[in-house]
Formats: sequence, structure tokens, C-alpha cells
Amino acid sequence: MTAGGTATPDPVRYGVIGTGMMGIEHIENIRAIDGAIITAIADTNTDSIATGHAAAGHDVAVFTDHRDLLASGLCDAIVIVTPNLTHVDVLGDVLATDLHVLVEKPLCTTVEDCLRIIELSERRPADAITWVGLEYRYMPPAAELVRLVHEGVVGTPRMVAMREHRFPFLVKVDHWNRFSQNTGGTLVEKTCHFFDLMNLILQERPVRVMASGAQDVNHLDEEYDEGVPDILDNAFVIVDYPSGARALLDLCMFAEATHNQEEISVVGDRGKVEALIPENVIRVGVRGDHWIGGVDSHVVHDDRVAHEGLHHGSSYLEHLDFIEAIRGGRPPRVTLIDGLWSVAAGRAAHLSIELGRPVELSELLPAEYFDTTSTTAPTTEESNA
Repeated sequence: MTAGGTATPDPVRYGVIGTGMMGIEHIENIRAIDGAIITAIADTNTDSIATGHAAAGHDVAVFTDHRDLLASGLCDAIVIVTPNLTHVDVLGDVLATDLHVLVEKPLCTTVEDCLRIIELSERRPADAITWVGLEYRYMPPAAELVRLVHEGVVGTPRMVAMREHRFPFLVKVDHWNRFSQNTGGTLVEKTCHFFDLMNLILQERPVRVMASGAQDVNHLDEEYDEGVPDILDNAFVIVDYPSGARALLDLCMFAEATHNQEEISVVGDRGKVEALIPENVIRVGVRGDHWIGGVDSHVVHDDRVAHEGLHHGSSYLEHLDFIEAIRGGRPPRVTLIDGLWSVAAGRAAHLSIELGRPVELSELLPAEYFDTTSTTAPTTEESNA
């Protein structure tokens, strides 16, 4: 009980399926949240189980088969943090229960598997939450940029540009992330976050993608049982929207010698807003009020963040919102449909590179997904309220 006599909610009991690098990231974030507890973990790798058990900070139930964890009765919510190619099967098993679930990005490695998951989800109880872990929309500078755009600071947005200049892919268990057949490809595995942000900012869903990319530098001297890694390490991607707005992704994964890893800008008929990460700086310029070199700028920080983690506190904020949805009985902020569109844009980009031409999203998605152009995703202000 609290001092005022109000009952303290029971902690949300989490089961984490997959305790590799990102699984540990989720465990550390959950540990930092009052009212949440890790009760069970599952992994098929002995070393990962040991690491996950240690990260939990207390004794937890350990399973080598995720289906046993699901049947244990020890959990209220599940986090799926297994290799990308396994998401479809593991999530399919979770969807057969009434447990709440957050599945790490990407939702699946193919559009077909995403559609299969959406079909399975329709059989779930209405109050069982299915949430896709596209946490970049929770990064405080990105969230602030989205809020400003949706408030009309830049007017009608016409151009969105996102640059990620970063380090190569990290080493993961059994090097699964070195091969596109396991990840869905770099433009699914890595940049589904950015396609989701584009859709959220513009409040539309794309119609066309054109891309150019290659594997020029990274992992070319590595060889595994599957052969030499085949993942792209740089690309430009242009995304067209029904309103005529357009977005650009500039990705380079051999550019760790940089100042800001992510730079996001949105330009409309009234002005421009930029987010710079990890400086966590927002710059705002309004036409008629500002000129080149003289825009307003400020540092963004979210005081709620108790664990910065690998993504500047975004995973922590995402879990706060996930728990609030569980306790409040409200729908997920980041839906399976959001996850589908972020994967579809990445797959379209890869197909564009392979075919050497623009790719229509209608080539990948059923006709019913084009009945409306408006995204169901809420504004980030609503998401982070």
C-alpha cells in the first residue's frame, strides 16, 4: 500500500525469450523500472542463459524451450529478442496465448511472415497486447522532433532526411547477423526504425521506394560455415508518399569516425527542424524569423529515463509505455501494422537495389493495405504521455 492507502499494483512479471546482447539490454531496462520484474528467461544457447541469469540480478526460472516458459504461468508479459529469422515462429507461439508481448524489431524478415503474424493476431483476446519494438520513436530528441512537426512548427512537411553514420554490425551469437537470410537484410534489420519514423513523422504510408546500396568495406575478410557475409554496409534510399512528400535515408556502417551518429531533419513550407543524436540537440528554424546560422537550438532530456542503455533511454521509455498499456487496458502504441510497413519499406529497398529500378509498395503488399494512406500510429507526444 502507498502512504495514502492506495493499493500498489502488482509488478508486471516479464519473461524474456532470447538473452543475447539485445536480450540483456531489455533485462537491464526492465530491472530499472519500478513495478516490473524478470521472472523467467529462455534461450537455446548455454552461454546466453548464464549471461541472462546473471543480468536478471536474482534467481529466475530458466528454460531452453520458449514454449515451456509460455506454459509456466510465471509471466504476464513476454519480450521476444531472438534472432530475426525466428521471430515468426516464436511470436506465433506467443500469439496462441493471452500473454502480452513486445517483439523486437524487425517484426519478421519477410513481408509474407509479417502478414502471417497479423492473421494469427486476429484470433487473440482483444485485451492481449502485441507490441513491436521500434524504440527509435522513443529517443527523446526524435520524439521531440515528431512533436514539433505534428504541432505545425514546420508547416506542411515536404522533405524528411535521416542520416545514420555509425559503426559496423556487432558480433552476435553464432554470427547470425552476418547473413541477409537471417536478418532480412541491412535495410530491414537496421533501418526499419527509420522507415517507421518516416511514416510516423509524415502520418502517411509509402507508395514507392528507390535505393542504391552495396557491401563495400565491412566483413569482407570474414568467413563462416555459411560463407562470406553478404550484408550491405551503405545505402541511399528515397521513399515517396501519397501526398507528394518524400524521405531520404543515408546509411553508412563504416563511419564511426563521426560526431553525431543520427541526424534527422524535416523541412516544410514554414520551416525546418533537426534532431542530432547523441548530442541530443534540437534545432528549429522558421522562415521569416531565422536565417542560415541563426536558428534556435536546445538540448533535449527526458527526466523519466532511469537507464540510458544502448539507445539513449528509448528502450526504457518504451517499456514504461508498454507497462502503462498493460495496466490501463489500452491498445499498443506501436502495432503489428507499423511493424509490417517498416519491414515492407526495407524489403522494397533491397528489391530496388537488386532490380535497379523503383519498387512500388503495391508489388509487396495486398490491395487492402492501400485503402487508406493515413497511419494509425499516434503522435509521439501521445506515445510518450
